[in-house]
Amino acid sequence: MRLLATFTILISISAVAAAQGKPESVIEFKTVGDKVSYAVGLNIGRSLQQQGLDVDLKMLTAGIAAILSDTKPALTDEQVQAAFMEYQSEKAKAGKEIVRKFLDENAKQKGVQQTKSGMQYQVLREGSGEKPTTQSTVSTHYRGKLINGKVFDESYKGVAPVETDRPVSFGVTQVISGWTEALQLMKVGAKYRLFIPPELAYGDRGQSSIPPNSLLIFDIELVSIK
Repeated sequence: MRLLATFTILISISAVAAAQGKPESVIEFKTVGDKVSYAVGLNIGRSLQQQGLDVDLKMLTAGIAAILSDTKPALTDEQVQAAFMEYQSEKAKAGKEIVRKFLDENAKQKGVQQTKSGMQYQVLREGSGEKPTTQSTVSTHYRGKLINGKVFDESYKGVAPVETDRPVSFGVTQVISGWTEALQLMKVGAKYRLFIPPELAYGDRGQSSIPPNSLLIFDIELVSIK
């Protein structure tokens, strides 16, 4: 019960701090149990953040309290499952609508082209070398962002000198289908900006720091074909 009480207090403090836009109050750890409770809270928070789940802290705390205090939960297992399915359906629908609106507006931008698959791209720099095929292994530099501008992956280290950056090599068919398609449009030396809809990337499952149904924006340079 002590761990539960400590965890509940910490969540409440975080909620107040977030609402006020101020840093969290200084936490005093009196026991190892206090530290473990806080660590559990951090892990839960990170997990929810990575999954992109929008949760109500009051309801979250009530659910945890029900289990740890052996109180009968307000939802049955079947209702829990149904709630998750409904939530995922609503999130998927909202995510697809955001992507649709983005692509509709983006298609009007100067220099943006769209393929039959629905992928859009801009030529930032044309190349003069060969084009890869599905049998090729390529070397690339890239930076990947979400619609909100958050960088989720890149080959650039962002430190001087630039020579310390190392291109990434892979088979043309060993990546998401949006990349496979785009690479075959590029000549060595080219730099493209890709706008890849979720069905050509990670779909409704997402991956790591990429939420489900995310449109991905990549700046990609085709350095060489091996």
